[in-house]
Amino acid sequence: MDLSKERETMAILKGIQDLWFIRQGFFIYILPYSMLREARSILPRLSKLSKSSLRFGHILFGFLYIVNLGIVLFIYVKTDVLPWWALTLLSLSKRLHSIFVLRLFNDCFAMTLLHASLVPLLYQKWHLSLIIFSAAVSVKMNVLLYAPPLLLLMVKAMDFIGVISALTGAALVQILLGLPFLWSYPIEYLSKAFNLGRVFIHFWSVNFKFVPEPVFVSKEFALILLVVHLGLLLIFVQYRWCKHEGGLVSFLRSRFVQMRLNTSITSSFPLKKSRNSSSGTKILKKEHIVTTMFTGNFVGIVCARSLHYQFYSWYFYSLPYLLWRTPFPTVVRLLLFAGVEFCWNVFPSTVYSSLVLLCVHIIILWGLWRAPPEYPYEKDRSQAGMKAS
Repeated sequence: MDLSKERETMAILKGIQDLWFIRQGFFIYILPYSMLREARSILPRLSKLSKSSLRFGHILFGFLYIVNLGIVLFIYVKTDVLPWWALTLLSLSKRLHSIFVLRLFNDCFAMTLLHASLVPLLYQKWHLSLIIFSAAVSVKMNVLLYAPPLLLLMVKAMDFIGVISALTGAALVQILLGLPFLWSYPIEYLSKAFNLGRVFIHFWSVNFKFVPEPVFVSKEFALILLVVHLGLLLIFVQYRWCKHEGGLVSFLRSRFVQMRLNTSITSSFPLKKSRNSSSGTKILKKEHIVTTMFTGNFVGIVCARSLHYQFYSWYFYSLPYLLWRTPFPTVVRLLLFAGVEFCWNVFPSTVYSSLVLLCVHIIILWGLWRAPPEYPYEKDRSQAGMKAS
């Protein structure tokens, strides 16, 4: 199958759009279409389906919606945070149905891969999770909102060598996926593939429509939101996610001391290297992993300068989980869920709908802050091994 023409066509757009989107468009949209076109010459019965590429896309994304929902349900069942009847909330969003089945946005692929990367995390398979996570980032950079909490969880659960090797695997995925474009257009790809300075159109903003457009597009407004974002992350890290370790500074100091101790023991007693290599690893509770990941992403959502309609998929599937982590009564949780859904179904968004959405987001964030932090660890692997022996 010759895809050189497709790559050349995509490369023509390099001066118009970010090469990040060109790359994901190639793998998500052009590659399946080309495969279907090739299959038509082999199986004539596929000719009708291939001629209606839009219908084929709807079928593909409908299947993707079911797969993603299945993955999310698996995560919810494993954490056992919600009552069984609340799981139905995951399939009640009119906007999500439109995003997946009708609009065919690439956000659907990104979030499906992101949710798939959470499954290995529940089983402490960090390297596999980082590979899938990197694939999700290659589709849409909003997945990077999960990067700060993910890095924190890795430092908690793994030793220094494990963290570096997992990050190396994620970097290799980026290199492999970008190789066709690095080989043909290296300068253009490296200069535009990671463009973090894009400014979205004010008209399509769902969350900050009440902000005047000159302020909305200004660098000062973006800088303020960035500072608030980083500040909220640091506050949650210090007083929630690392509370049982004595805060972020105390946690990092203890990990550094433990790393030096492990290194000195290994250098002094090489024969005990294999037994000591697991002493720096710990098993995290599933609830702590999912809560930290979903909350870290939600903090980024609250501080995002612009949320377009398809961006609802970035955090919708975490909403029921986050609401049930708050101390609010069930009625309040359901009202907040309905409020978010209502705001995302107002088209076009208005000053009032965006104000309501921001207020609901802040209330949910405040509820997450009020929730008591859970103890993050289960049994250490070393302790578990000693008891097993």
